[in-house]
Amino acid sequence: MPKAQETVLEIDLNALKHNFEYLKSKLQNGTKFLAVVKAFAYGNDAEEIAKYLQDLKVDYFAVAYANEGVALRKAGITAPIMVLHTLAVNCDIIIENCLEPNLYNAKILNEFIAVATEKQQKDYPVHIKFNTGLNRLGFWEKDVDYVVDKVKETSTVKVKSIFSHLAASEDLDEKAFTLGQIENFKAISENFSKTIGYQPWLHMCNTSGVLNYPEAHFDMVRPGIGLYGFGNSEKESTHLKPIASLKTVISQIHNIEKGESVGYNRAYKSNASFTKTATLPIGHADGLSRIYGNGKGFVTINGKRAPIIGNTCMDMIMVNITDIECKEGDEVIVFDGKTTSAETLAESAGTISYELITSISQRVKRIIKRP
Repeated sequence: MPKAQETVLEIDLNALKHNFEYLKSKLQNGTKFLAVVKAFAYGNDAEEIAKYLQDLKVDYFAVAYANEGVALRKAGITAPIMVLHTLAVNCDIIIENCLEPNLYNAKILNEFIAVATEKQQKDYPVHIKFNTGLNRLGFWEKDVDYVVDKVKETSTVKVKSIFSHLAASEDLDEKAFTLGQIENFKAISENFSKTIGYQPWLHMCNTSGVLNYPEAHFDMVRPGIGLYGFGNSEKESTHLKPIASLKTVISQIHNIEKGESVGYNRAYKSNASFTKTATLPIGHADGLSRIYGNGKGFVTINGKRAPIIGNTCMDMIMVNITDIECKEGDEVIVFDGKTTSAETLAESAGTISYELITSISQRVKRIIKRP
């Protein structure tokens, strides 16, 4: 791609295809692939990524909230879309847009059935989540009879799948806990299917589950972060390709004298006889949080690291370029998976790649690199 002339997020669909095919290669024939594209496809571009994955014949999509699914429908996505965090206020638009809700407690189960009944639905596909240790959303094992009784009372809904969520599938020190979750889910699934009289699909694995627990692939898997190039381990990340590169440019260069300060609250004061700084058009409103300021985070200019100095501003950061040969208009790499990974940058500020990449503002221009 040509050199950046403004702040841009370059998205490589070739890398996305590579990651999809690598993760799919871990599955048995017949195991379905649900692509998680919530949070604007982890901060990238949900519509473009979903359309490309649909072309690659992905079986299902998942979003966190109904409005994300509506946006995908408007963009032309026809594949099934699961809403992972169904809210009662969204039951109508879920049905209107042929989305499939996760029903995770008695309140949302009853409210969705009521809306589906009012709209004269029959066998509307729903997904039932059981909590096996993450303790976030989900019915408990003891709730199986309650859920089955409620579903059997009506013809408006039919359980398409039952699922759970692994809490620590990336951490092999927690293997015993994860195996316990898997066994608990198997017991729940067996009881549920026997009681309801038919066999819903089963699914439990996120990216790390796909890679570390093949015995839990069941009927479908739900990769998220792996599609975008991160394997949650150094070993697996070598098999994946980060799809996004965040780049910007040098807007202005300043020569700072000893004792002068840079940025808000005078957070940086020069102790050197001479400091050269570059101002870049990217800030916390673009997704580069304040936690990267004051020397924690850095960018790369002409192959050299330039630490962020002072507080991160809303629309700008300043970096130290005293020892870097560069000029106004030069390209700057924030992360790209080659020079600096999003994982490395996130670790510099004590956070994780998920938080960094999902924070990239939609005001940042997206450039799509197509196959």
